[in-house]
Amino acid sequence: MSNVVFKPLAQTPRPLLIEQLNDARVIAHLPLLHGAFDDAALDRFLEIKAARWEQDGLGHWAFWRDGVFLGWGGFEKEDDVWDFGLVLMPDAFGQGAAITRQALAFAKTEPRIDTVQFLLAPTRRSMRALQRIGAQEAGEIRHGGQIFRRFLLNVAD
Repeated sequence: MSNVVFKPLAQTPRPLLIEQLNDARVIAHLPLLHGAFDDAALDRFLEIKAARWEQDGLGHWAFWRDGVFLGWGGFEKEDDVWDFGLVLMPDAFGQGAAITRQALAFAKTEPRIDTVQFLLAPTRRSMRALQRIGAQEAGEIRHGGQIFRRFLLNVAD
């Protein structure tokens, strides 16, 4: 299986992102997403993601393999830690571990990142993938008015 290609999120065809963020299987794990995701919502979303790149020098990418859009995610600075988020297309569910490993390999080369935070919605029951990479559960955290399970991984070692 070929490696995942990280591309600028804004280069993703708009219909793919709108389809993804209106899919009930995806929405179930995104408690911060409210209402239908339309063109106006996509414009705001892409503006916010572009601003994070400007502000932090890192942000979210689109993930592709063999010409197929798998989803998006990446690193965003949240207070004193870098948060890694990953939102997959339903057909790419199950590929998250491989994408995360590749993203963490990048993080290990980035001197600004020493700890990575993972925030998982309460709908996520299995934590095995995070445990396999060495992430430690660090309780719960409120983010955007929602409760998430928090995991931390030291990547500086």
